[in-house]
Amino acid sequence: MQVILTGSSGFVGQNLSKFLHSKSYEVLPISLRDASWDTQLDRGATALIHLAGKAHDTSNTSQPEEYFKVNRDLTIALFEEFVKSDIRDFFYFSSVKAVADTVEAVLKEDTRANPLTPYGQSKWEAEEYLSKQQLPVGKRVFIIRPCMIHGPGNKGNLNLLYNVVEKGIPWPLASFHNQRSFLSIDNLNYLIEQMIQNTDIESGVYNFADDEVLSTNELVALIANTLGKSPKLWHIPAWVIKAGVKIGDILPLPLNSERLKKLTESYVVSNQKIKTALGIDKLPLTAQQGLERTIKSFKDSI
Repeated sequence: MQVILTGSSGFVGQNLSKFLHSKSYEVLPISLRDASWDTQLDRGATALIHLAGKAHDTSNTSQPEEYFKVNRDLTIALFEEFVKSDIRDFFYFSSVKAVADTVEAVLKEDTRANPLTPYGQSKWEAEEYLSKQQLPVGKRVFIIRPCMIHGPGNKGNLNLLYNVVEKGIPWPLASFHNQRSFLSIDNLNYLIEQMIQNTDIESGVYNFADDEVLSTNELVALIANTLGKSPKLWHIPAWVIKAGVKIGDILPLPLNSERLKKLTESYVVSNQKIKTALGIDKLPLTAQQGLERTIKSFKDSI
């Protein structure tokens, strides 16, 4: 079985490619940076998985139009080639940020979209286009909205948090109480492969998240325990922290308002729709197991 993959050089792409190879899939990577990418499509492949995109720039240095050219316009161009081909399935990797930057309760697939950033807006406009298209008989389009993905080799806020705990630095944000959803790369790989195999699953939007949620304080404790350390949680008043990070909005400091929000906000994502569609009760890894694997990979890479 052949699967076409855009964004194969990225973190998700590398891991998904390796996983699919292990399941005896033939993975065909294409680069959308190549002007002749449309000639590289194997039009008889089973699935086209579109991972490539412009990620959210937390430093806010990217021009808004860059997001729309990559996340919306390239997606539309790729979809149009998919329609003309014999490829059965089109997977578009969107983001939960296409719906909401903050979540008051639980994010579900039918939550009304209100993206506030060019990143989220560009993802949402691509979703809107795909959702309105009439598909030829036998074709399926899946809009995948993953929450924060992690795994061995991944960099980002989880790695930043690991470095803080590993160096013995107390976690100064313990006064912020939250609940967050995570997504291990292993669970992501499993879900994609199951969706390809299960021809009864209908086109539509599907959230990807682990089954359990954790607070940032619980995550700090999990990292510390995995490293054989005692958690160090400092309960500095939240108003003091919020005042301090304003300096980071001006100077290139490790903590600014955007990063503080990511580290301390609640963001709970429901994965019930995809589990119901697949007829499963639980994903292969719990959130804790997936995070432990990622944390141990940071430790082993030192």
